[in-house]
Parts: sequence; structure tokens; C-alpha cells
Amino acid sequence: MESFYSIQGEGYHSGKPAYFIRLAGCNVKCTWCDVKDSWSNSDDQFVPIQDILRELNQFSIDLVIITGGEPFYHDLGPLTKLLKENGKIVHVETSGTEKFTGEFDWICLSPKRFKKPLENYYQISDELKVIVYQDSDFRWAERISSKMKKGIKKILQPEWSVEKKANSKILNYIKKNPSWRISLQTHKYLNVD
Repeated sequence: MESFYSIQGEGYHSGKPAYFIRLAGCNVKCTWCDVKDSWSNSDDQFVPIQDILRELNQFSIDLVIITGGEPFYHDLGPLTKLLKENGKIVHVETSGTEKFTGEFDWICLSPKRFKKPLENYYQISDELKVIVYQDSDFRWAERISSKMKKGIKKILQPEWSVEKKANSKILNYIKKNPSWRISLQTHKYLNVD
């Protein structure tokens, strides 16, 4: 769908400069999605992976974040192989609903209640990022985190439309449950992509 150089605005690696590859196609379609244009894809959107690498190499950056839509809607093996062969650090953010493909240095699992992740994502992910929209999301986050591998980075992030209301709830929750951290969408505060 698009690729661009910016900062990672959320999650465990928030604040790091990164090159983003946003892939089109999504089977989850969250109502609060801020990039609904990424839900569908068409033949004219496909770009040769060598072109992506050529554009990326214009910037002196090693961190590449593949996002979507749902990135694993596609076979990511060829893309991640090319990126790794060129010395890139490759992260992905996924809902975990599609078959895992490719080679990654960091996997952020951001599961959704209405379309649960495949079981293997519980053990291969490095970060669990749960979007908090309503109070029941805290209980759901705990149920999901109990399935994750030991040492997972656990993040609670307010859904943007209820952020001001949810922030205080999340802060109170993590004070009582310090294994969690809060993530805000800092790129929206900074008004960057």
C-alpha cells in the first residue's frame, strides 16, 4: 500500500526511526482502524521487492517495520530474506490470524477479540500489544497474556477515539499490574505518519 521513513510511534520500540512497509489486504478489519485503505488490495498495488529495497536504501536506516492491513495476508519469506541479506533489522506487527512466513527480529502480536490469533503466535511473539477500548479488554488481555511465552513485553494501548478516558484506566491498571506498560500513539501527537 505504501512505504515511508518515519518513527515507530507505538509499542515497545516507540520513538525509534524506522522504514515502514505497509501491506494492503486485511481479514480482520478493526472498526477503529486508522488505515482502512489498507483493507483491500488489487493487482496494481504490487511492487517488486527490489524496488522497495532500492527506496529503503536512500535512507541510512537499518530498522524496517512491516505492518498493514494484516502483513501475513501475504507470503513474507522473499521480502524478509532480501531485507535480512541486506543487513536490515526486520520487525512485524500482526494480529496473528494468518500463517506465519518470513524471518523477523521482532514480532509484535496485536490480537483482536473478534478474530483470535493462531496458537503458534503465543510462543513466537516478542511483544503483546492489546488495544483497550472498554473495561472488559483488561480481562481479555490477561487471558491472552497467560498463553504467551515467558518474558513477553506486555503493552496496553488506548484506542485513539477513547484515549483520554482510557488513559487513566490503563495507568491505574498498570500500577496494580506492573508487568504491563502503556503505549500511546506518539506519532499522532507529533502529527507524523
